[in-house]
Order: sequence, then structure tokens, then C-alpha cells
Amino acid sequence: MANIGFIGLGNMGGPMAANLVAAGHRVVGFDLVAENCAAAAKAGVSVAASGPQAVSEAEIVVTMLPAGRHVLSVWNEVLGAARPGTLFVDCSTIDVESALEAHRIAAAAGMASLDAPVSGGVGGAQGATLTFMCGGADDAFARAKPALGAMGKKIVHCGAAGAGQSAKICNNMILGISMIGVCEAFVLAEKLGLSHQALYDVASTSSGQCWSLTTYCPVPGPVPTSPANRDYVPGFAAALMLKDLKLSQDAATASGAATPLGAHAAELYEAFEAAGFGGTDFSGIIAFLRERARA
Repeated sequence: MANIGFIGLGNMGGPMAANLVAAGHRVVGFDLVAENCAAAAKAGVSVAASGPQAVSEAEIVVTMLPAGRHVLSVWNEVLGAARPGTLFVDCSTIDVESALEAHRIAAAAGMASLDAPVSGGVGGAQGATLTFMCGGADDAFARAKPALGAMGKKIVHCGAAGAGQSAKICNNMILGISMIGVCEAFVLAEKLGLSHQALYDVASTSSGQCWSLTTYCPVPGPVPTSPANRDYVPGFAAALMLKDLKLSQDAATASGAATPLGAHAAELYEAFEAAGFGGTDFSGIIAFLRERARA
């Protein structure tokens, strides 16, 4: 079992740290929000007074933070407090350039590093069923894999530094586009007098089948565990989907890739957030599409 420092104990990081504790690891955590620290302490995490203190005895340091600037700020703050050779694993979803810079500053400080963003949302974090998309050296991936396995059920080495973030951006662009497509199909079905269940029964077993339909169906009823049955209380908030779609479009611009559907999905989620629904589950965009149809 490893000594693990964990910085960022929010909706995702808190349950992830708790699962590390449950697997037998010693976890020392830190978060700027006192309530997050208190919840982590109840799950068995030893709460540090600062980021540097959280990493001072760690073999592995995990960060789960909102954006690239936060990751770079925290890593610059704590790298000097860690033991030489400590493995730094960032599980945040950030831009590829920031991920590459994080690898660079870790190497300059004599540390190993891995970018390892996740898919699976809060439910996956709580249930230890996350998918980890990892970028970095083979030896860093091998060192991280046992700890990642305590927090997820699938761990994929996508390639060199930055490859994990690249995979996450591409995956979530698919997700954003597919959710809009599923929502549009249900809106059209409603106009045509077709029941939600009838469309689901057909599409879920034919060529329209996708995760956005069968796991996260945007209308109540067909998939009882989807947020649509809880008034769209988020498993994955629309604001986070917008963040990821913007990252995909930044990457597309930088690389010269043509992603017209990704760009349009970003525009729709930006309008959805601007209308005051950033805290709603991203599948709740179906209501926004219904209103556009009435306009």
C-alpha cells in the first residue's frame, strides 16, 4: 500500500480519495474548502494544513482541480515539498498545453508524472468505476496503475505526455455531440406523437444505440437511473460539458482539425449555460431544445 497525497477533495476528488483509503492506502489530503476537508476526514483521509504538507511524505500525489491554471499553480507550489522521484498524477480535465507544462515542471523538479483524466462522473467516482485515460512514460503508468485501480475499473495508457488529456477531450466531444443528437430525436418524436418508450425501445436495440441513450437517456422513464428522473440534478453538469467542448475546440484550432459538429455542440451548450442552466445535468439540454422549437 502507498502513501498518497491528494489535493482537490471536491465532488470528484473526495470520493476518489475515500476509495483509496478503502483500498488500504494512507491518504493525506488538502482542499481550500473546509467542508470538503471535513467530508474527506469522515472517510478516513488525514487532512493536511496545506498542499505542501499533504505531499511531504507521499510516494504518489494525485491532483483533481478545476482547470489548467489551478494544476500548474498547485504543482509549482508543492513540487519543492515532495521527495525526489515522487510520482505526480493529475486527474483533472485540462488543456493539453497545460498538461505538457505540468509534465515539464515535474521533470525539472526530479519527479515522475502522469496526466490521467477520468470519465464516469460523480457516480463513477463514488462507485470506483471510473475510466482513466493516461499519458506519460511507461514506468510512471506502471507505478500509478495500482492506485488508479482502487478508484476505477478501466485504466488505459493512451501514449506519451498529454495523450490522456487528448483522449479525454476527444471522448467528451463525442459525448456532447451524441447527447444533443439523442435529445433532438426525442424532441422530434414528441412532435410526431411517438412515445418516449417506443423510441427508446427501437433506438436502444438498433443503429441509434449509444451511451447517451442507453445509460443517460434524457427523458424520464426508460432508464430509471438517468438524471432525467431526478429533475436533471447533475451527475455531469452542463457547465463542465461546455468546458470540455471548449477544450476540444481549442485543440481543434491549434491542430488544424475540422470539427464542425463539435463547434456547434459547444455553441448550444454555451447558450444553455447563458440561459442559467450551467448547474443542470448536461442531458437537461433537451428542455432548451424544446423551447427553441417553439420560438
